[in-house]
Amino acid sequence: MARKINDVQLLQLLEAAIFAADKPLSRTELQATVLDDFAVSSRKLTQILQQLQQDYSARGIQLLETASGYRFHTRPEFSDALAKLWPERSPRYSRAVLETLVLIAYRQPITRGEIEEVRGVSVSTQIIRTLTERGWVKVVGYKEVPGRPGLYATTAAFLDYFGLPHLTALPPLTEFQAILSENVEQHVSTVEMTGELH
Repeated sequence: MARKINDVQLLQLLEAAIFAADKPLSRTELQATVLDDFAVSSRKLTQILQQLQQDYSARGIQLLETASGYRFHTRPEFSDALAKLWPERSPRYSRAVLETLVLIAYRQPITRGEIEEVRGVSVSTQIIRTLTERGWVKVVGYKEVPGRPGLYATTAAFLDYFGLPHLTALPPLTEFQAILSENVEQHVSTVEMTGELH
């Protein structure tokens, strides 16, 4: 028999679960795990998650809903200061890698040839390998033209990494390019290291 839980306890339990998780937690995962013994409707779960987001709206960390679920992130405006906590630097991504990522994100699905046409230069295998190994892009199909080139699109991992719930939440292209040109690995590594509160 499902136990009752009041709103304060439910909020605290959800906060603790998301804090302790090593990956984003979806509503379905929350219901199937930490809420399994409690009588919590989907509507109540949504209401409490929204309340939790509101509670963190004026703090240094925020609760974001990404493609895979809910997770805590540090606020991007603190990334430069927080990066000083980790003196080791992530490898820098080349301009070509970042331009390719932007094209895939905003024009997906897109072929390598179409990327080359827009950029005006060839896209090396290493660029595509970097993005696929990072888990940010994948082949989602093949274009029905001679040679059947692969169609590239971003992944849920890409959305999670940038704290986005879905593709329609991508910022305007100029803003996204600015984030990348500020050095995506510094911004993202800080989120990765400090945003997931373990």
